[in-house]
Amino acid sequence: MKATGVVRRIDDLGRVVIPKEIRKTLRIKEGDPLEIFTDKEGEVILKKYSPIGELSEFATGYAETLAKTTGHIACITDKDTVIAISGGSKKEFLEQNISEELEKLMEDKESYSSAENNNVSLPITKNDNRERKNNSQVVYPIISDGDVIGSVILLSKDSGLKMSEVEQKVAQSAATFLGSQMEI
Repeated sequence: MKATGVVRRIDDLGRVVIPKEIRKTLRIKEGDPLEIFTDKEGEVILKKYSPIGELSEFATGYAETLAKTTGHIACITDKDTVIAISGGSKKEFLEQNISEELEKLMEDKESYSSAENNNVSLPITKNDNRERKNNSQVVYPIISDGDVIGSVILLSKDSGLKMSEVEQKVAQSAATFLGSQMEI
């Protein structure tokens, strides 16, 4: 655990203010749910809650099925990170923070498809060094109870291959199915 040097008092309602700098660093916004953990030494640990993270094993299996079925790289994200990847480099994607562009796309509840292989692609992770290896992409937000909780992404392994309506429908079906699993 890393010390921040910040000390806060609990108010009369039992609340503690998390400093703005820490909220910004951890990408915690007003209204975001936090999980509370305790350990044997009496420490309290706050962790940003990811509802789709609860399904990480399921999401991994689903990504593997998508990759095998489509022949593309399949990624599943929550609102902050890539939680499952198949058909591509785990080191490059898994548990990496998503890009601001992908975050904005999800916030707007929009899908994205680069139907034309036009050297323009949406960066998936913050570490994307703008190499255009996967120019052909399909991105669909995962929506549960009206809220975006993540996304399903298909990336072409072959730079000459274009995504078709079939890939768009597969990604849409996967996103719809994963969103419905969270509502159960």
